[in-house]
Amino acid sequence: MDFAWTEEQEILRQSVRTLMRRHAPLDYVRRHDQERAFPYDLYQHWIDAGLLRLPFPEAYGGLDGTALDLAIVVEEISRISADFCMVFSGNIFCGLNILRHGTEAQREHWLPRLLDGRIMLSIGISEPDAGSDVGAIRTSARRDGDDWVINGQKLWTTGAGLRNSLMCLYVRTDPKANHRAGLSLILVENDTPGVELRKLDMLGRRCAGTYEVFLDDVRVSADRLIGEENKGWDCLLSGLQFERAVSAAGNCGGAQAIFDLALEHSKQRRQFGRAIGEFQTIAHRLADMQTQLDAARVLTWRAAWKAAQGVDALADITMAKLFSSETYVQIANAGMQIAGAFGLSAESDMQRHFRDSRSVTIAAGTSEMQRNVLAGLMGLRSR
Repeated sequence: MDFAWTEEQEILRQSVRTLMRRHAPLDYVRRHDQERAFPYDLYQHWIDAGLLRLPFPEAYGGLDGTALDLAIVVEEISRISADFCMVFSGNIFCGLNILRHGTEAQREHWLPRLLDGRIMLSIGISEPDAGSDVGAIRTSARRDGDDWVINGQKLWTTGAGLRNSLMCLYVRTDPKANHRAGLSLILVENDTPGVELRKLDMLGRRCAGTYEVFLDDVRVSADRLIGEENKGWDCLLSGLQFERAVSAAGNCGGAQAIFDLALEHSKQRRQFGRAIGEFQTIAHRLADMQTQLDAARVLTWRAAWKAAQGVDALADITMAKLFSSETYVQIANAGMQIAGAFGLSAESDMQRHFRDSRSVTIAAGTSEMQRNVLAGLMGLRSR
């Protein structure tokens, strides 16, 4: 397997790195983290650069990019802020579901608006009693003439409160069906009457915002249904491999940022008359960190490459998601230890990366669920 990027992919990487350095310097990132504010101007720069267009077909204003191309972009954004990247990735993944399952009229209506920034998209799956157990979703939608009427509650909905945002809600449309068979996907504007949003105070990922969503007789038109009624499970699963492969690249980007901070600190910080990186205990820990990170990156590139080929790569992608997320958390912990009290300071970028890293073994499929998937692929039924 050739791991060399094409000339176009190398240009893409350099372009995104330059854009992020120019428009998201460290003081900018720190300020938005402290103020818990989303960087709308940076998002507009992504729009202007065509980054959201990358994985979509030319017919809808896209650039016909692959999972590997998108992984390059996501890693570079996450090296600056994994928090910022959550909204970038979430918008793309929701848009791809409209591409895969929407009608032609829905594609022509919603995709151009997403790609030029007129709308943003967030995904609403989790509920107080439904997380990894998606089949336990209880938020309901019933048909009333030409409308859907939605009632229920969503939790941990990233980006639901952003401007001009629609929530891609997974709801139960057949309460009598099998726990997976009665789900549907419906688009709901976040300012629709009956929608109440509560921004949650989270440990990390503060800029995108994590929301609790209450839905009380929320009425939307029937044409907001994406895919067939009661086929929401198919929508949920259809893009999972692509999305987890790309998410793994974000983990690698965030972990690389932490390693770079730890390495620089180990060269600058002096104790007992020399740089702490000259002590074997620190030097060997850094060597292990970069080795583990590169192993995660190789798994990720293999998974993204297979996803770009359109082949079934469930095992590769699951391993990449599992290993990259746990590597990210482990490197964040090691980086904090190397930084010492400096890393604990609110003025330090290390503590921001540390906070942002902690959700990755939980979000987009917990590590426990990834191990269950791998065990199942081995012919084992874990309980």
